[in-house]
Amino acid sequence: MDSENVKLVNQYFEHFNNHDWEKMADMYTETAEFKDPSLGPGIVRQTRAQTAQKYSELNGVFPDLQDRVVQLYPSGEKHVVVEFVSSGTAPDGSAFELPICTIFTVENGKITKDFTYYDNFEE
Repeated sequence: MDSENVKLVNQYFEHFNNHDWEKMADMYTETAEFKDPSLGPGIVRQTRAQTAQKYSELNGVFPDLQDRVVQLYPSGEKHVVVEFVSSGTAPDGSAFELPICTIFTVENGKITKDFTYYDNFEE
């Protein structure tokens, strides 16, 4: 049986793929901690509103943005590691596929930390 945390993370990706950024952002605590190369080095605190805005803007650039979950790895009581591939089409018509790994920390049914790792290559 899937743990509550696994169900929550599956729901998260469902919201992502539906481009329902407000519902996705609501899955975080009011202010959550992020590690994401696009936000800079180290840990960055972001509000739900900032998270929704970030993905809404990203969706504006890549209208067909999708995440395909490859595997979920539940770890202990508070963590789920997710291996997934993000894909989309840029305005110039070029398609991309980016393998990503995220470690979610879930406490009391909300995501408190989102530590994401991917190759942040510059074109």
